[in-house]
Amino acid sequence: MSLQYLIDENVNPLYPKQIRRKEPSIIIKVVGEPETPAKSTLDPEILYWCEENNLGAISLL
Repeated sequence: MSLQYLIDENVNPLYPKQIRRKEPSIIIKVVGEPETPAKSTLDPEILYWCEENNLGAISLL
């Protein structure tokens, strides 16, 4: 099973783009993309979604 992460919408889009390019085996999804929580979803709801979908969450402040 490959690593899977959901990246917060406030993270610079360069990060998921580069991770996808350099490590294609890692599944990267970004809040607001299809089949992810909508933009402006509150953090507790995002964490619950990640738990239900077996994804880690990344939020860089």
